[in-house]
Amino acid sequence: MDAPVSLKPTPGQLALAHEIAAGRNALGEGVTTIPAAVYTDSDRFAAEQARIFARLPQVIAPSALLHRPNMAVPHDGFGLPLLLARGKDGVARVFYNVCRHRGTRLLEGGTELCAPRIVCPYHAWAYAMDGSLATVPRADTFPGMDKAEMRLVELPSIEAGGLVWFARDAAADFAAAAALAPEFDAFGLAGHHLYRRRVHDVASNWKLIMDAFLESYHVQRLHAPTIGKFFADGVTAADRIGIHQRSAVGRADYLSTLDPGDWPALRRVVTYAYQLFPATVVVVSPDYVNVMTLMPREVGRTLVENFMLIPEPPADEDAELHWQKSWTLLDEGTFGGEDFRAAALGQEGLSSGAVSQVTCGTLEAGLKVFHDQVELALA
Repeated sequence: MDAPVSLKPTPGQLALAHEIAAGRNALGEGVTTIPAAVYTDSDRFAAEQARIFARLPQVIAPSALLHRPNMAVPHDGFGLPLLLARGKDGVARVFYNVCRHRGTRLLEGGTELCAPRIVCPYHAWAYAMDGSLATVPRADTFPGMDKAEMRLVELPSIEAGGLVWFARDAAADFAAAAALAPEFDAFGLAGHHLYRRRVHDVASNWKLIMDAFLESYHVQRLHAPTIGKFFADGVTAADRIGIHQRSAVGRADYLSTLDPGDWPALRRVVTYAYQLFPATVVVVSPDYVNVMTLMPREVGRTLVENFMLIPEPPADEDAELHWQKSWTLLDEGTFGGEDFRAAALGQEGLSSGAVSQVTCGTLEAGLKVFHDQVELALA
């Protein structure tokens, strides 16, 4: 599906397209190495949790997860009982999924709730979707209690460019997240429909998974059974947006059709990918978008939630079959069966101690940029 004509690319997106059209690839200056211990050391993992994931904003979900006012979705992926909610005012917020009365979990599982109130299953305290305490049964038995002070505990968050970011640190700075909004507004991400989502439990360090989306060297090799045939080998352009990375990969037929001034045509032949620091990947294919949030749980275990967003809900059976095919190809094949499997195999190999470092060629320069940013964040 072509991009609507009302959408316009950012200067940075056009610059990457010009790089691809000119045949200038994003190449590193030479061979680099990364210590194997960054993927296997438990103390290192604990430091990343404390100094990166506990401090920096990170994407928790696309806006499409909260597709209407007065709805809430529980979220446990980060090892915390969280609750995403969109109030009747249309604002998306992130709360602890914990009642202020006796600490009971409010919503279970991962099913969305569409209602004006969240009712605690224990004593039926009810909260509005903006977190305010709405009703208390037998309020007379709580003399002197101020309901205004008994709101759900809210975490800092921001909704920008069709993504919801949150942070555990009250002092977290969301400026870098907000700066990305024009990038995703260019694709109309905020107006997309959530077609499907799935959580993968990957036996791998989170950085091995991020590495897979920081280079195109593997595309025609690892992805030969699925999407490799669609892309020209190693034709990639990349740059940075602050602490984040942006890349573009040319499809195999780009040489004859690429016009960097025609945004809909450009969308047909170039796949954009964003590596949002610390641990989110956004892949913008010609007619759909995958948002993947990485949630490290152990040094060798990461939960990855894959959201597939499409321009609008399927209009008929043919459209449903089309999107189902795309979902199966990407989620079960390219990502689940290839990228995540490769990361798990890499974790096994590196954990053996057989090699002390991984080696990156000039087509894998994005890995060094990412790992350097991790080191800066740890420092």
